[in-house]
Amino acid sequence: MNETPAYKLHRRDSPETSVDAAYAVKATEMESIVLDTIGSLGRDGCIQDDVLRTLPMYAYSTVTARFKALHEKGFIEYTGEKRKGRSGRNQRVMRKKA
Repeated sequence: MNETPAYKLHRRDSPETSVDAAYAVKATEMESIVLDTIGSLGRDGCIQDDVLRTLPMYAYSTVTARFKALHEKGFIEYTGEKRKGRSGRNQRVMRKKA
């Protein structure tokens, strides 16, 4: 998996602490963990809540920040379906590309 550049992990106007954190995080390692989790949840796909429930040892933002990079890199796809999450709101269904 290609390394995600740190500049993509923070906004241009982010405080210095956020920028420092972006350069310190092991984004590619987390992307692999999240991708493996999405893949393990099956070909019917999953929603964000499913991934978070499977990875309770990681912070919400640590997990959810990986979806965009995985999609941009072509590792996951959105099916066009939506399912209700814990909050009652719809979430997009995603799955690992074959």
